[in-house]
Amino acid sequence: MEAKGQVTAEKYAADISSIREAQVRISSFIHRTPVISSETLNAIAGRNLFFKCECFQKGGSFKFRGACNAVFSLDDDQAAKGVVTHSSGNYAAALSLAAKLRGIPAYIVVPKNAPKCKVENVKRYGGRVIWSEPNLRSREDMATKVLQETGAVLLHPYNDGRTISGQGTISLELLEQAPQLDTIIVPISGGGLISGVALAAKSINPAIRILAAEPMGANDAAQSKAAGRIITLPETNTIADGLRAFLGDLTWPIVRDLVDDVITVEDKAIVEAMRLCYEILKVVVEPSGAIGLAAVLSDDFRNNPAWKDCSNVGIVLSGGNVDLDVLWGSFRK
Repeated sequence: MEAKGQVTAEKYAADISSIREAQVRISSFIHRTPVISSETLNAIAGRNLFFKCECFQKGGSFKFRGACNAVFSLDDDQAAKGVVTHSSGNYAAALSLAAKLRGIPAYIVVPKNAPKCKVENVKRYGGRVIWSEPNLRSREDMATKVLQETGAVLLHPYNDGRTISGQGTISLELLEQAPQLDTIIVPISGGGLISGVALAAKSINPAIRILAAEPMGANDAAQSKAAGRIITLPETNTIADGLRAFLGDLTWPIVRDLVDDVITVEDKAIVEAMRLCYEILKVVVEPSGAIGLAAVLSDDFRNNPAWKDCSNVGIVLSGGNVDLDVLWGSFRK
Protein backbone atom coordinates (compact mmCIF):
# COMPACT_ATOMS: atom_id res chain seq x y z
CA MET A 1 0.00 0.00 0.00
CA GLU A 2 1.33 3.43 -0.92
CA ALA A 3 2.36 5.61 2.02
CA LYS A 4 0.67 9.01 2.35
CA GLY A 5 2.69 11.65 0.56
CA GLN A 6 4.88 9.15 -1.26
CA VAL A 7 6.69 10.46 -4.33
CA THR A 8 4.88 8.62 -7.11
CA ALA A 9 5.61 10.24 -10.44
CA GLU A 10 7.96 12.30 -12.55
CA LYS A 11 5.58 15.26 -12.45
CA TYR A 12 7.66 17.61 -10.35
CA ALA A 13 10.38 20.11 -11.25
CA ALA A 14 12.97 17.99 -9.40
CA ASP A 15 13.32 14.43 -8.17
CA ILE A 16 15.68 12.27 -6.15
CA SER A 17 17.93 11.77 -9.18
CA SER A 18 18.35 15.50 -9.82
CA ILE A 19 18.95 16.04 -6.10
CA ARG A 20 21.68 13.38 -6.00
CA GLU A 21 23.22 14.91 -9.12
CA ALA A 22 23.16 18.29 -7.41
CA GLN A 23 24.96 16.82 -4.40
CA VAL A 24 27.79 15.64 -6.63
CA ARG A 25 27.90 18.95 -8.50
CA ILE A 26 28.10 21.21 -5.43
CA SER A 27 29.84 19.02 -2.85
CA SER A 28 33.23 20.70 -3.29
CA PHE A 29 31.72 24.17 -2.80
CA ILE A 30 29.24 23.86 0.08
CA HIS A 31 29.62 23.08 3.75
CA ARG A 32 28.20 19.79 5.05
CA THR A 33 26.50 21.54 7.94
CA PRO A 34 26.37 19.98 11.41
CA VAL A 35 23.34 18.59 13.22
CA ILE A 36 23.19 19.56 16.89
CA SER A 37 20.85 18.77 19.75
CA SER A 38 20.13 19.96 23.28
CA GLU A 39 18.80 17.96 26.21
CA THR A 40 17.32 21.20 27.57
CA LEU A 41 15.33 21.89 24.41
CA ASN A 42 14.34 18.22 24.19
CA ALA A 43 12.87 18.52 27.69
CA ILE A 44 11.03 21.74 26.82
CA ALA A 45 9.61 20.22 23.62
CA GLY A 46 8.96 16.76 25.04
CA ARG A 47 10.61 15.28 21.93
CA ASN A 48 14.06 14.67 20.54
CA LEU A 49 15.04 17.62 18.36
CA PHE A 50 17.82 17.57 15.77
CA PHE A 51 18.84 20.97 14.40
CA LYS A 52 20.31 21.10 10.88
CA CYS A 53 22.49 24.20 11.06
CA GLU A 54 22.21 25.81 7.64
CA CYS A 55 22.96 29.07 9.44
CA PHE A 56 26.58 27.83 9.15
CA GLN A 57 26.31 27.37 5.39
CA LYS A 58 28.43 29.58 3.11
CA GLY A 59 26.64 32.88 2.66
CA GLY A 60 24.88 32.31 5.98
CA SER A 61 21.92 30.29 4.71
CA PHE A 62 20.69 27.20 2.86
CA LYS A 63 20.19 29.35 -0.24
CA PHE A 64 23.79 28.77 -1.30
CA ARG A 65 23.00 25.15 -2.12
CA GLY A 66 20.35 26.01 -4.70
CA ALA A 67 22.23 28.99 -6.09
CA CYS A 68 25.40 26.97 -6.46
CA ASN A 69 23.61 24.14 -8.24
CA ALA A 70 21.86 26.57 -10.60
CA VAL A 71 25.05 28.47 -11.46
CA PHE A 72 27.18 25.40 -12.04
CA SER A 73 24.40 23.76 -14.09
CA LEU A 74 24.80 26.46 -16.76
CA ASP A 75 26.94 25.71 -19.78
CA ASP A 76 29.80 28.09 -20.56
CA ASP A 77 27.89 30.05 -23.19
CA GLN A 78 24.93 30.56 -20.86
CA ALA A 79 27.14 31.60 -17.97
CA ALA A 80 29.37 34.01 -19.88
CA LYS A 81 27.05 37.02 -19.59
CA GLY A 82 26.31 36.43 -15.94
CA VAL A 83 23.21 35.79 -13.89
CA VAL A 84 20.42 37.98 -12.57
CA THR A 85 17.85 37.52 -9.81
CA HIS A 86 15.60 39.46 -7.47
CA SER A 87 15.80 38.72 -3.76
CA SER A 88 15.27 40.31 -0.37
CA GLY A 89 18.56 39.01 0.89
CA ASN A 90 19.74 35.46 1.40
CA TYR A 91 19.40 34.25 -2.19
CA ALA A 92 20.97 37.51 -3.36
CA ALA A 93 24.08 36.82 -1.30
CA ALA A 94 24.10 33.15 -2.22
CA LEU A 95 23.92 33.82 -5.95
CA SER A 96 26.59 36.50 -5.69
CA LEU A 97 28.92 34.04 -4.02
CA ALA A 98 28.16 31.21 -6.45
CA ALA A 99 28.74 33.53 -9.41
CA LYS A 100 32.00 34.73 -7.88
CA LEU A 101 33.18 31.13 -7.56
CA ARG A 102 32.41 30.56 -11.23
CA GLY A 103 33.98 33.87 -12.25
CA ILE A 104 30.87 35.45 -13.78
CA PRO A 105 28.93 38.64 -12.93
CA ALA A 106 25.82 38.58 -10.75
CA TYR A 107 23.17 41.30 -11.09
CA ILE A 108 21.01 41.40 -7.98
CA VAL A 109 17.72 43.30 -7.81
CA VAL A 110 17.13 44.12 -4.15
CA PRO A 111 14.06 45.84 -2.61
CA LYS A 112 14.83 49.05 -0.76
CA ASN A 113 13.59 47.60 2.53
CA ALA A 114 15.97 44.60 2.52
CA PRO A 115 17.94 44.07 5.74
CA LYS A 116 21.20 46.01 5.68
CA CYS A 117 23.25 42.97 6.73
CA LYS A 118 21.99 40.99 3.74
CA VAL A 119 22.72 43.79 1.28
CA GLU A 120 26.22 44.04 2.69
CA ASN A 121 26.67 40.30 2.04
CA VAL A 122 25.75 40.81 -1.62
CA LYS A 123 28.36 43.53 -1.95
CA ARG A 124 30.94 41.50 -0.04
CA TYR A 125 30.57 38.63 -2.52
CA GLY A 126 30.84 40.92 -5.54
CA GLY A 127 27.17 41.09 -6.54
CA ARG A 128 26.04 44.21 -8.40
CA VAL A 129 23.09 45.68 -6.47
CA ILE A 130 20.18 47.21 -8.42
CA TRP A 131 17.51 48.72 -6.19
CA SER A 132 13.76 48.22 -6.64
CA GLU A 133 10.65 49.27 -4.79
CA PRO A 134 9.64 46.87 -1.99
CA ASN A 135 7.02 44.95 -3.92
CA LEU A 136 7.11 41.91 -6.16
CA ARG A 137 6.02 43.68 -9.35
CA SER A 138 8.81 46.26 -9.07
CA ARG A 139 11.36 43.52 -8.36
CA GLU A 140 10.27 41.47 -11.36
CA ASP A 141 10.10 44.48 -13.69
CA MET A 142 13.58 45.61 -12.72
CA ALA A 143 14.96 42.09 -13.14
CA THR A 144 13.42 41.94 -16.63
CA LYS A 145 15.04 45.27 -17.50
CA VAL A 146 18.46 44.07 -16.34
CA LEU A 147 17.96 40.83 -18.25
CA GLN A 148 17.28 42.71 -21.48
CA GLU A 149 20.23 45.05 -21.00
CA THR A 150 22.84 42.43 -20.12
CA GLY A 151 21.71 39.15 -21.69
CA ALA A 152 22.33 37.49 -18.34
CA VAL A 153 20.49 34.31 -17.32
CA LEU A 154 17.56 34.84 -14.96
CA LEU A 155 17.71 32.50 -11.97
CA HIS A 156 14.66 32.44 -9.76
CA PRO A 157 15.22 32.34 -5.98
CA TYR A 158 12.97 29.30 -5.52
CA ASN A 159 10.75 28.51 -8.52
CA ASP A 160 13.43 26.63 -10.48
CA GLY A 161 14.13 22.90 -10.63
CA ARG A 162 17.89 23.43 -10.29
CA THR A 163 17.37 25.51 -7.16
CA ILE A 164 14.92 22.99 -5.67
CA SER A 165 17.40 20.18 -6.38
CA GLY A 166 20.19 22.03 -4.61
CA GLN A 167 18.04 22.61 -1.53
CA GLY A 168 17.12 18.93 -1.50
CA THR A 169 20.71 18.03 -0.65
CA ILE A 170 19.86 19.09 2.90
CA SER A 171 17.71 15.97 3.30
CA LEU A 172 20.43 13.70 1.91
CA GLU A 173 22.80 14.94 4.61
CA LEU A 174 20.27 15.17 7.42
CA LEU A 175 18.96 11.63 7.01
CA GLU A 176 22.54 10.32 7.03
CA GLN A 177 23.32 12.32 10.16
CA ALA A 178 20.05 11.48 11.96
CA PRO A 179 18.46 8.45 10.27
CA GLN A 180 15.99 7.99 13.14
CA LEU A 181 13.98 11.09 12.15
CA ASP A 182 10.24 10.59 11.74
CA THR A 183 9.46 14.29 11.10
CA ILE A 184 11.18 17.29 9.52
CA ILE A 185 9.97 20.85 10.14
CA VAL A 186 10.97 23.37 7.48
CA PRO A 187 10.33 27.11 7.04
CA ILE A 188 8.09 27.90 4.08
CA SER A 189 7.92 30.95 1.86
CA GLY A 190 8.31 30.52 -1.90
CA GLY A 191 8.64 26.80 -1.28
CA GLY A 192 12.04 26.02 -2.80
CA LEU A 193 13.54 24.76 0.46
CA ILE A 194 10.63 22.62 1.60
CA SER A 195 10.10 21.27 -1.93
CA GLY A 196 13.65 19.97 -2.14
CA VAL A 197 13.60 18.66 1.43
CA ALA A 198 10.26 16.89 0.91
CA LEU A 199 11.17 15.32 -2.44
CA ALA A 200 14.41 13.87 -1.12
CA ALA A 201 13.18 12.85 2.32
CA LYS A 202 10.02 11.12 1.08
CA SER A 203 11.96 9.33 -1.64
CA ILE A 204 14.28 7.94 1.03
CA ASN A 205 11.57 7.33 3.64
CA PRO A 206 7.98 7.61 2.33
CA ALA A 207 6.58 7.51 5.88
CA ILE A 208 8.47 10.57 7.10
CA ARG A 209 6.34 13.62 7.90
CA ILE A 210 7.19 16.99 6.39
CA LEU A 211 5.70 19.97 8.22
CA ALA A 212 5.96 23.59 7.14
CA ALA A 213 6.44 26.45 9.59
CA GLU A 214 4.99 29.82 8.57
CA PRO A 215 4.44 33.25 10.19
CA MET A 216 0.83 34.14 10.93
CA GLY A 217 1.39 37.47 9.19
CA ALA A 218 2.41 35.73 5.95
CA ASN A 219 0.24 32.62 6.05
CA ASP A 220 -0.36 32.19 2.32
CA ALA A 221 0.93 28.59 2.30
CA ALA A 222 -1.51 27.57 5.05
CA GLN A 223 -4.33 29.24 3.13
CA SER A 224 -3.17 27.61 -0.12
CA LYS A 225 -3.16 24.14 1.43
CA ALA A 226 -6.65 24.73 2.82
CA ALA A 227 -7.98 26.05 -0.50
CA GLY A 228 -6.22 23.54 -2.74
CA ARG A 229 -4.80 26.32 -4.92
CA ILE A 230 -2.16 29.05 -4.68
CA ILE A 231 -3.31 31.94 -2.52
CA THR A 232 -1.40 35.22 -2.51
CA LEU A 233 -1.83 37.96 0.06
CA PRO A 234 -2.25 41.70 -0.58
CA GLU A 235 0.44 42.32 2.02
CA THR A 236 2.54 40.48 4.59
CA ASN A 237 3.47 41.57 8.09
CA THR A 238 6.15 39.58 9.89
CA ILE A 239 9.58 39.97 11.41
CA ALA A 240 10.64 36.95 9.33
CA ASP A 241 11.78 38.93 6.28
CA GLY A 242 12.86 35.76 4.47
CA LEU A 243 9.34 34.30 4.57
CA ARG A 244 7.35 36.93 2.69
CA ALA A 245 7.35 35.35 -0.79
CA PHE A 246 4.49 33.32 -2.27
CA LEU A 247 4.48 29.82 -3.70
CA GLY A 248 5.40 29.36 -7.37
CA ASP A 249 3.90 27.14 -10.04
CA LEU A 250 6.79 24.67 -9.66
CA THR A 251 6.89 24.59 -5.86
CA TRP A 252 3.12 24.52 -5.26
CA PRO A 253 2.46 21.00 -6.61
CA ILE A 254 5.17 19.61 -4.34
CA VAL A 255 3.89 21.49 -1.32
CA ARG A 256 0.31 20.46 -2.17
CA ASP A 257 1.18 16.77 -2.45
CA LEU A 258 4.10 16.15 -0.08
CA VAL A 259 3.84 18.63 2.80
CA ASP A 260 1.69 17.07 5.50
CA ASP A 261 0.63 20.26 7.26
CA VAL A 262 1.48 23.92 7.83
CA ILE A 263 1.97 25.24 11.35
CA THR A 264 1.54 29.01 11.72
CA VAL A 265 3.10 30.97 14.57
CA GLU A 266 3.03 34.58 15.75
CA ASP A 267 6.10 36.81 15.55
CA LYS A 268 6.36 36.82 19.35
CA ALA A 269 6.95 33.05 19.28
CA ILE A 270 9.57 33.46 16.54
CA VAL A 271 11.49 36.00 18.62
CA GLU A 272 11.35 33.69 21.64
CA ALA A 273 12.68 30.81 19.50
CA MET A 274 15.55 33.05 18.36
CA ARG A 275 16.31 33.74 22.01
CA LEU A 276 16.33 30.01 22.84
CA CYS A 277 18.66 29.29 19.92
CA TYR A 278 21.03 31.97 21.16
CA GLU A 279 20.86 31.16 24.87
CA ILE A 280 20.72 27.36 24.75
CA LEU A 281 22.17 26.24 21.41
CA LYS A 282 24.64 29.19 21.35
CA VAL A 283 23.67 29.71 17.71
CA VAL A 284 22.58 32.99 16.12
CA VAL A 285 19.58 32.32 13.88
CA GLU A 286 17.56 34.85 11.88
CA PRO A 287 13.77 34.96 12.39
CA SER A 288 13.08 32.84 9.30
CA GLY A 289 15.52 30.24 10.56
CA ALA A 290 14.10 30.07 14.08
CA ILE A 291 10.51 29.49 13.03
CA GLY A 292 10.85 25.69 12.98
CA LEU A 293 11.65 25.69 16.70
CA ALA A 294 8.77 28.10 17.31
CA ALA A 295 6.47 25.68 15.49
CA VAL A 296 7.50 22.58 17.46
CA LEU A 297 6.99 24.48 20.73
CA SER A 298 3.61 25.88 19.66
CA ASP A 299 0.33 24.77 21.19
CA ASP A 300 -0.96 23.95 17.70
CA PHE A 301 1.75 21.33 17.34
CA ARG A 302 1.84 20.10 20.95
CA ASN A 303 -1.92 19.67 21.21
CA ASN A 304 -2.58 18.17 17.79
CA PRO A 305 -3.20 14.43 18.19
CA ALA A 306 -2.02 13.86 14.63
CA TRP A 307 1.54 14.72 15.70
CA LYS A 308 1.65 13.12 19.15
CA ASP A 309 3.97 10.37 17.91
CA CYS A 310 6.43 12.74 16.25
CA SER A 311 9.25 11.84 18.60
CA ASN A 312 12.42 12.45 16.56
CA VAL A 313 12.08 15.79 14.84
CA GLY A 314 14.53 17.42 12.47
CA ILE A 315 14.42 21.23 12.37
CA VAL A 316 16.10 23.19 9.60
CA LEU A 317 17.77 26.32 11.00
CA SER A 318 17.69 27.87 7.56
CA GLY A 319 19.79 30.99 8.02
CA GLY A 320 21.78 33.17 10.37
CA ASN A 321 21.90 36.55 8.68
CA VAL A 322 20.49 38.73 11.44
CA ASP A 323 20.01 42.48 11.36
CA LEU A 324 21.15 43.05 14.94
CA ASP A 325 19.36 46.40 15.32
CA VAL A 326 16.06 44.68 14.50
CA LEU A 327 16.94 41.74 16.74
CA TRP A 328 17.66 43.82 19.84
CA GLY A 329 14.61 45.94 19.16
CA SER A 330 12.39 42.87 18.99
CA PHE A 331 13.79 41.56 22.28
CA ARG A 332 12.92 44.86 23.97
CA LYS A 333 9.26 44.82 22.87
